Amino acid sequence: MESKNNWKAWLYLAPVLILLAVFTFYPIFNTFFISFMKNYNYITGSNQGFTLKNYTDILVPGEGYIWGVDDGSMFYRVINTGLLNTVLLTFVTVPLSIIISLAIAIALNSIKPLKKLFQTIFFMPYVTNAIAIGMVFAIIFDTQYGIMNFIFGSAGHPWIAPNMWTGETVNYWSAFFAICFYIVWHSLPYKILIFLGGLQNIDQQYYDAAKIDGASRFKTTMRVTVPLLSPQILYITITSFIGAFKEYNSVIGLFGSKGGAFDGTTGPTSMQTMVYFVYDMIAKNKVQLASSAAVLLFVIILIFTGIQAKVSKKRVHY
Repeated sequence: MESKNNWKAWLYLAPVLILLAVFTFYPIFNTFFISFMKNYNYITGSNQGFTLKNYTDILVPGEGYIWGVDDGSMFYRVINTGLLNTVLLTFVTVPLSIIISLAIAIALNSIKPLKKLFQTIFFMPYVTNAIAIGMVFAIIFDTQYGIMNFIFGSAGHPWIAPNMWTGETVNYWSAFFAICFYIVWHSLPYKILIFLGGLQNIDQQYYDAAKIDGASRFKTTMRVTVPLLSPQILYITITSFIGAFKEYNSVIGLFGSKGGAFDGTTGPTSMQTMVYFVYDMIAKNKVQLASSAAVLLFVIILIFTGIQAKVSKKRVHY
């Protein structure tokens, strides 16, 4: 009877397993093998043998190769591989978005009148097309008429595109601020929703006990709310890290198809990310380089996810 039930279980799982094998496992293994092939042609499947050069090329490209003109400095070459951009965006936007979304969720949870209305307003960006939002932010950071220049009193300052009247080029950190602002704002709704769900499951007796002990609101938040939200914080942290390492839509939405190559090339002000690099290499028929970058990105995400899972065993309380 047990053997019969096992066969039934495998039979029910067969459609899903077949789909996973065809559309998930095979592409992963195929990408891994292609990343070690020299001059791979994805149309004919031909290659010129095994090589490790693909990985050295995506990390430190030579002069004039892929990322534009090399001025000889290691910093110039590495920053334009997209890896440093991706890491910087991840470690800036993920903590900021988690802290801000947690604060907003706590504030929303304490509001009684019009709570549903505010929740709907904060969730709207999540269901809005990322490219459309990028176009709106491009107007906000416009050189001549952007709201940001009005707020900071810096008329004509180029945030995401050169000033066509003065010829002033975009500073890397100005572009970095613009894309971080966009990513954090766009990522808030989903995090707020998750935190709100966690907050509504916290028993009121913990807050009553803290109030009796005379704990301040800040101490109650840090000693009661945050520890009891640790499962949600872990989930949000892991998914946010994975999402940030795969950042692509924000680059296209804010900077266009050149990914922030403001001088017409992939110069030092480029905001291109690793995923942008993957798509760009596929478009240029350099699939082996795209595969190498994809494998490298997979390994990085796997390492960070493993570290977070390890830390969660001591920090997360279910």
